[in-house]
Amino acid sequence: MVSRIYDISVNRLNGQPVSLQEYAGKVLLIVNTASACGLTLQYAGLEALQRKYAEKGFTVLGFPCNQFGAQEPGNAEEIAEFCSTKFDVSFPLFEKIEVNGPHTHPLYALLKSAKADAEGIADIKWNFAKFLIGKEGEVIARYAPQTTPETLVADIEKALG
Repeated sequence: MVSRIYDISVNRLNGQPVSLQEYAGKVLLIVNTASACGLTLQYAGLEALQRKYAEKGFTVLGFPCNQFGAQEPGNAEEIAEFCSTKFDVSFPLFEKIEVNGPHTHPLYALLKSAKADAEGIADIKWNFAKFLIGKEGEVIARYAPQTTPETLVADIEKALG
């Protein structure tokens, strides 16, 4: 398993590969997203955080996932269109990935091994689970799907220093 977040490559929603090294030195909020979920309205809060803190070295990274109730059925173009028109999303979105099971993306294997949930469970329980990553690439905190982006302000500000 990869031991550093910056050693992992992911594909942008358009299929273009990118190393997470591109985000070194930034505070990140990594979220598994879905367009047809009861928590989908969290896109608005995530975008508000992005706009408020981007110039201070923060970014949200969205990873669409269809593993929970098939709530992200769209292809890359449909996901991009939905996020753009419904929530004016400006933060980076990546290709659909799996966050649990035998095809877990290496990023989520690393995140889950670094920080279990409040009940000590590593697996992701639902869409919109969130991981706060510090400037050095360390996993600072993990938040349950129901935790709204607005409640993360103090933690983000602390991580930004």
